[in-house]
Amino acid sequence: MGQKTDTMRRLMDWARPAATARSPRGSRPSTSDTPAGRVRTVSRLGGSIWFLALIAVAVVLVVMTLMPRGGGPPQPGSLAVASLPFWNLNNGTSMVAQNRQAVNEVSPWIYGLSQDGRLANQYPHEQAAEVGRQIGQLRAAGIPIVPSLANITDGKWAYEPVAKMLHDPAKRRSHIDEIVELVKREDYSGIDIDYENLRAGDRQVFTDFITELGKALDDEGKTLAVAVFAKASDAGYDERNVAQDYAAIGRAADEVRLMGYDYHWGTSPPGPVAPITWVRETLNYAKTQIPPERIVLGVPLYGYDWVDGNGTAVTWLQAFRLSTQHRAKANYDGLTQSPWFRYTDEQGREHEVWFENAASSKAKFEAARGSGIRGVYLWMFGYEDTETWRELRQTLPLDDAQ
Repeated sequence: MGQKTDTMRRLMDWARPAATARSPRGSRPSTSDTPAGRVRTVSRLGGSIWFLALIAVAVVLVVMTLMPRGGGPPQPGSLAVASLPFWNLNNGTSMVAQNRQAVNEVSPWIYGLSQDGRLANQYPHEQAAEVGRQIGQLRAAGIPIVPSLANITDGKWAYEPVAKMLHDPAKRRSHIDEIVELVKREDYSGIDIDYENLRAGDRQVFTDFITELGKALDDEGKTLAVAVFAKASDAGYDERNVAQDYAAIGRAADEVRLMGYDYHWGTSPPGPVAPITWVRETLNYAKTQIPPERIVLGVPLYGYDWVDGNGTAVTWLQAFRLSTQHRAKANYDGLTQSPWFRYTDEQGREHEVWFENAASSKAKFEAARGSGIRGVYLWMFGYEDTETWRELRQTLPLDDAQ
């Protein structure tokens, strides 16, 4: 800032004499009193105006040159996040390190809540040392770490711990302090809040929580990311959608992570996890409520194997093995941009598998790029199609990747 101010002052001082020059006292009468002299005066005045205009342009250019990088809003397509659930942290960290040029932020999904609403680790105690080693590898790779905090208690999604906190201002303040302390103590770049399955009556207090947390983290120079359910209207399809005020969250958070997956899920009928038609629809709505430079599209790297009315989550590698084992030809649905196949197991039961591969992920990367949003995050459930990384680099290249 000091260099910028000094340069502006020197330019302005240099320009000032031409703009404020006056005839010395005691000099002979000016020839400007004659008609010819007045013409010359007007000419000189016009020249001075043009000169000052050129100086103003020069000042603006110098200010723009000296302004720190990143001082403006984030640029569209400038963010690619790897979201690593704790059960895939080892493989996920390895893949991120191998594809460092395609990722510039990582979110280990490792924190949850205790029964009394305090921060807790999601992973088992015996896994602590390994988690620490993987976090150390991510730090060594120079990737900003924004870990995820979910309302997971004892391994399950839990409503009561987070609801008690949200509706009690004192507990909410204490919770915010605990989050900020965690981020500072562990030297994280920020935090990702993934509080799911809230109710319509929680809408305002959840907004209050996110707003207060956003300010507290901003005061520390830290990032706030918030995961939200994808929806095509404010009401969405149930209470969990109503509980999330897109516009308010978009004002408070640096990243609004749009969960563009689970259009079909474990207890729904079989179908695509993230049909591209639905992804585009939800992106279009999100942009009416949230600044595009804050929207980050969630891209799933998993699928489901449905049988007898229930779906089990599968990785791309598991889907590939199932298809190979049962000699089931994989199809590709052009409308939804989703691969799928059917097979019969050893008990004679009919299965239907919808999953994600490099082609289906590319369609979502292209949707993100075309919509002008901030970027994408990859939900790395397990072993993904390795060609996905090539598609990510080509579709959403990162200027600042190292």
